Amino acid sequence: MSQQKDQNENDIATEEAAEATEAPTVEDLVPGLEEELARLDAETAMDGVESDDVEEDVEPTVEEIIAAVEAERDSFKDKWTRSLAESENVRRRAERDRKDAATYGGTKLARDLLGVYDNLERALKAADDTMREQAASFIEGVELTQRELVNAFAKHRIEPVVPEPGEKFDPNLHQAMFEAPIPGAEPGTVIECMQSGFVIADRLLRPAMVGVAKAVDAPEPENGED
Repeated sequence: MSQQKDQNENDIATEEAAEATEAPTVEDLVPGLEEELARLDAETAMDGVESDDVEEDVEPTVEEIIAAVEAERDSFKDKWTRSLAESENVRRRAERDRKDAATYGGTKLARDLLGVYDNLERALKAADDTMREQAASFIEGVELTQRELVNAFAKHRIEPVVPEPGEKFDPNLHQAMFEAPIPGAEPGTVIECMQSGFVIADRLLRPAMVGVAKAVDAPEPENGED
């Protein structure tokens, strides 16, 4: 009986030892794996921080500093040069506008006053000798008024353009109103000035209206003549 009891105790101890040496299950391993993964993530994060710290601690070389300073200098020089050129262009444009305003500022008023000059001119041309004798003072007043207007024009560099017969036709100053064959007149020359033109400085206010000579047609040969 004693032997049988010892045998049973030995079997129970063997079974407990076998149970103690069985392989762990997945559930048993999960907590350990989670702790290991957390530890690895922490180490990876620390490695990244240390790597960034190393990169930030790298100082630029002298050559890199000089290159950066020179690039900044060139940038400021380019901006300064452009600003200076633009300022000079603005100054020149303002100076040109000022001169144009002083020279051509009265252009519109001058064009409006040309009609007054034309009426005075027509009045004087319409006065014959009899009228000049009967109304000498009146005609003289008209002439003085016209002369005063011309003097006022001259103060503002406004000059009349009155081509004489025989003068070469200038399309820049004259406007041809008709052409006529005039014996003895050179083709392309002025034969009559119907209305005076005007210029202000070097600009045309109004062209002079003129008649222009053209070539005289050759006479046709009589019958029987070559």
